[in-house]
Amino acid sequence: MDVQLKRGLLDVCVLAAIKNEESYGYQIIKDVKPYIALSESTLYTILKRLELAEMLTVRSAEHGGRLRKYYRITDTGLKRIEDFKEEWQEILSIYQFVTKEDHHHA
Repeated sequence: MDVQLKRGLLDVCVLAAIKNEESYGYQIIKDVKPYIALSESTLYTILKRLELAEMLTVRSAEHGGRLRKYYRITDTGLKRIEDFKEEWQEILSIYQFVTKEDHHHA
């Protein structure tokens, strides 16, 4: 898969994982695991990128004697999810065009 496309898809997946409530790294990985494989190092790169793009905020709180970072989606992050949903229709149309010959030969 194209690296840029995959990066965009992973960003939206992480945003979707925190859309309804704040979460932390390990929980985000567990939430997206049924859909995509996401390593810790990849996740933290994504979280940093989303934070810099102001699509999420981060706060630290003590949990079990350790500091844990909690991530919360912003209005910008919610807008990114909505934009993705609109873009997805275009992606589906392109996919249908590219695969239409496959259906004729099946």
